[in-house]
Amino acid sequence: MTRNVGTLDRIMRLMLGVALIAMPFVSGFAIFTATWTTVLSVAAGVVMLLVALTRSCPVYALLGWRSCKL
Repeated sequence: MTRNVGTLDRIMRLMLGVALIAMPFVSGFAIFTATWTTVLSVAAGVVMLLVALTRSCPVYALLGWRSCKL
């Protein structure tokens, strides 16, 4: 896989991923009383963490975008 995620993008994805995984369990927001919203939030968080760790975003690859220097 080609790296296409830059440092700032990676840091933002790490923070967002952790937040999306933690929010259903620690926030107390009423929206997370439904199981599907919890599953959706955790799944999105895991995807964000995987993209940040691998530094490769499939959506960026499809669109031909890069947020890192060559």
